[in-house]
Amino acid sequence: MVDNRIDYYPTHEHEGIKFRRGHALPFGATMVADGVNFSIFSSTSTSCTLVLFERGAPEPYAEIPFPDEFRIGNVYCMTVFELDYERLEYGYRMDGPYNPAAGLRFNKSIILSDPYAKVIGGRDKWLAKPDWDNVYQYRSRLAFEDFDWEHDHPLETPIEDLVIYEMHVRGFTQHESSGVKNRGTFSAIKAKIPYLKELGINCVELLPIYEFDEWENSRISPTTGETLVNYWGYSTVNFFAPKAGYAATGKFGMQVDELKTLIKELHKNGIEVMLDVVFNHTAEGDQRGPTISFRGIDNKAYYMLTPEGYYFNYSGTGNTLNCNNPVVRNMVLDCLRYWASEYHIDGFRFDLAAILGRAQDGSPLSNPPLLESLAYDPVLAKCKLIAEAWDAGGLYQVGSFPAYGRWAEWNGKYRESMRKF
Repeated sequence: MVDNRIDYYPTHEHEGIKFRRGHALPFGATMVADGVNFSIFSSTSTSCTLVLFERGAPEPYAEIPFPDEFRIGNVYCMTVFELDYERLEYGYRMDGPYNPAAGLRFNKSIILSDPYAKVIGGRDKWLAKPDWDNVYQYRSRLAFEDFDWEHDHPLETPIEDLVIYEMHVRGFTQHESSGVKNRGTFSAIKAKIPYLKELGINCVELLPIYEFDEWENSRISPTTGETLVNYWGYSTVNFFAPKAGYAATGKFGMQVDELKTLIKELHKNGIEVMLDVVFNHTAEGDQRGPTISFRGIDNKAYYMLTPEGYYFNYSGTGNTLNCNNPVVRNMVLDCLRYWASEYHIDGFRFDLAAILGRAQDGSPLSNPPLLESLAYDPVLAKCKLIAEAWDAGGLYQVGSFPAYGRWAEWNGKYRESMRKF
């Protein structure tokens, strides 16, 4: 029987590329029958163009403007047919007014990364010096959901029984004394599982593992002459994409499979995996920072802005993610659901979590919708939720963080006392 579904067929063509109006949801790039569905939100732009690259190519091979009828509400959506999934990199150009005082910072000359991209290319190896002349530094790619998890699932160890090892993926095995291959990578951690079990560890909490730029704010040390880089990763470029530079196979674009293999092996050995997630700010900084993604797509939606159009800085890093804007709130939910369902993550530790309870004007909310949504989300129902219950703006909520019977808290003062002891 031949399936003659009409949405398998193109209705438009641009420079030999065939496409049709797409599906508004889900956001991001999704493989569909014989094509890829691209969907992106922007409430204040006037137009959007999809930009397509061959992997690693210096210039795009096609730029397809979204026809007006492809915009549904504030969402641009398009299905493009007969693309080479394996070699594809994509981005967007957003057009609209440039009026910083009104919170609008559109610049059509910049190619923007997809906030929902599941893989980011262009930073494929740790400390490989970037090509600063590259027209598109952080390249959105597709992820392939063909990993064999066998019978793996989150372990659901009671939180009171956890012995948690807070771990920097690179630092844990980088020294030669670790005695492993591919030091400083996901695969190297796998080789150290017997050591973790010997310590009595049953949970590893990974410091930020999603894509960030270690060259951000890099400089030469005046005392040693070495290059100082962003080692810790608390400066997110993309919330959905694991960092290629933490994977031995990152140069082949296989960071997704390498991380999933590590998680599966840890679970086999009774060790849970938590992620340190940083939903309080991004790598775009304040008005002096780079435009990578969010700022160029919908600055007013994604960031908390002063009445003059500058960035509130409750994170201490230049900007503050506007987490209680409903669109941003949904992105955080979509992201955590993705990590829980596609990576079998057991729990999350939220960096500067007090920010997640601030209103769009910065004031603390008594019943923050994001925290409540996370507490009652059906996909995250068995995940641990741990709040670092303060922020850089002075909000300190240890003992009073809105918990809904679900949230645990970090106690920083207790931690420091234990370290001194």
